[in-house]
Amino acid sequence: MKLPAILDQIYAAFMERADQGRLILLHPNSRFRTPFVARLTKSSDYQVFYYALGPDDVDLPAMLNGMTHDLIGQNPLFGRHLHLLSADDWQDNARLVAAATRDVAELSDQPFLLILDEFDRSHGADDVQWFVEYLVKHLPDRCKIVINSRILPRLSWVPMVARRDAIIFKDDQVVRDNFYDFAGGRHTLEVYALGPGFVLFNDMSVDIWEGHLPRLLFFFALDRPVITRSEICHAFWPELDIDQAVNVFHVTKRRLHKALEMDVLVHDDGYYRINPDLDVDYDVMHFVGRLIDGRNARSAQETRLEAWEAAADLYRGAFLHGHTDPWITQRRNDFRAGYLEALDALAKRKLEMNLPEHALVLYKRGLAADFAREDFHREIMQIYQALGRRSEAVAQFRQLEQLVTSEGRHIEAATRDLYNQILGKS
Repeated sequence: MKLPAILDQIYAAFMERADQGRLILLHPNSRFRTPFVARLTKSSDYQVFYYALGPDDVDLPAMLNGMTHDLIGQNPLFGRHLHLLSADDWQDNARLVAAATRDVAELSDQPFLLILDEFDRSHGADDVQWFVEYLVKHLPDRCKIVINSRILPRLSWVPMVARRDAIIFKDDQVVRDNFYDFAGGRHTLEVYALGPGFVLFNDMSVDIWEGHLPRLLFFFALDRPVITRSEICHAFWPELDIDQAVNVFHVTKRRLHKALEMDVLVHDDGYYRINPDLDVDYDVMHFVGRLIDGRNARSAQETRLEAWEAAADLYRGAFLHGHTDPWITQRRNDFRAGYLEALDALAKRKLEMNLPEHALVLYKRGLAADFAREDFHREIMQIYQALGRRSEAVAQFRQLEQLVTSEGRHIEAATRDLYNQILGKS
């Protein structure tokens, strides 16, 4: 097959699944990364904006200055929010990121791609990585960021894929396992984080961690391909000055290595990563892989149903249940979003099969994980109504109303309309 035909095939796969994330990574091991970027710039489905990071893009302000310089030629209005910032604002990451996000969101009112080429030039910049993750969460659906990089960017890819914010392409295939190349080592490490969290090392349970911090540090290291010491210190000891935090980190790392009787974290060129001698079998990775399979519209309906069921079964509980650290809470929300997506897909299929009682059980499982999901309450009310169980539909609404009122919010119009319909008021 000639190159143009190969690129068209990759583009077709890209278009088929691009709706599964605002952030799209062209995996470093893709054979056709560079020519595919050129193909994307000729897309008739999206308006395309392009920025190649340069050697001077060593931090976020430098990168945004470069983007403003290059993108203003593609959209003369780009950068107007950044230009309004004072010199002090440029030193304030929160204000800088908010302004940059507005500029990116306003690049076009049509569906568009922003291609960030040669993204590996920013590999050492913590603030650039943080900016991209913030950007993905706050862009409107019409915006998509495409990253081309010679090395795997050190973002939290697995949680982003779980919450449907990111997707990773390796040419025309979606990456669905071994996301961070943690497999293939000599020592087997089974890791279970969906629930209270436990670890098996060479088939033996690891029960002595020298405190909770070494254990949590281990789970944190699984979150990204590599991590920096500053990221660790910020996540675990934000209240300490950097010297104190570094000292505590080294003590915690030694205790982690003692718990598993080997160097779990290895240091390479300024970054920490899981020791490649470990063959990591991680339930979170399997869970996210099944979510990806369930989202694959190319697959047969029953294949997708099996994938959704497997994902729901793998979710044995909230991520690291019992811990309230901010980074854990965020990950808990990310993986719960994937779990609820699986339950919703399963329930909808059960309704198609005329199995409303089965769907009811699934939606109630969803509310057990997140009682604030108003769309799940509506689904339950509709099922009760269809089954002739009007009083239970009303009771469901009352439970939701009580929660919403206690949180100072208002019932959504769609829910109120459904409730009035059940009462016969509309």
